[in-house]
Amino acid sequence: QVQLVESGGGLVQAGGSLRLSCAASGRALSNYAMGWFRRAPGKEREFVSAIGFSDTSTHYADSVKGRFAISRDNAKNTVYLQMNNLKPEDTATYYCTASLKGGLLLRLWAPDPNGYWGQGTQVTVSS
Repeated sequence: QVQLVESGGGLVQAGGSLRLSCAASGRALSNYAMGWFRRAPGKEREFVSAIGFSDTSTHYADSVKGRFAISRDNAKNTVYLQMNNLKPEDTATYYCTASLKGGLLLRLWAPDPNGYWGQGTQVTVSS
């Protein structure tokens, strides 16, 4: 079992920055590919970003490419999402996920049905 806890969300003006953290416990994070998804009110959950097991591969949705950066610190069992130049359309609840096999997450940018999820952290960007 892996427990994931997101933090770092909040209210920010357009153009501002936030850094989300996803702290894991229960298992070593180095064994998992990690990702971030988000869900805005009235919309489907969507892929945001993912990172491979050893931090050598990163993936981004087109909507956040160039503005967001995913990273991981396996020693701290934590994954981060640095979000810069935030836009009102980035407003959503952000969830981190851990995938043991990583295939769906890293190749198809899809949630792993056997993956673990955090409870989410709210990001609100005002215009």
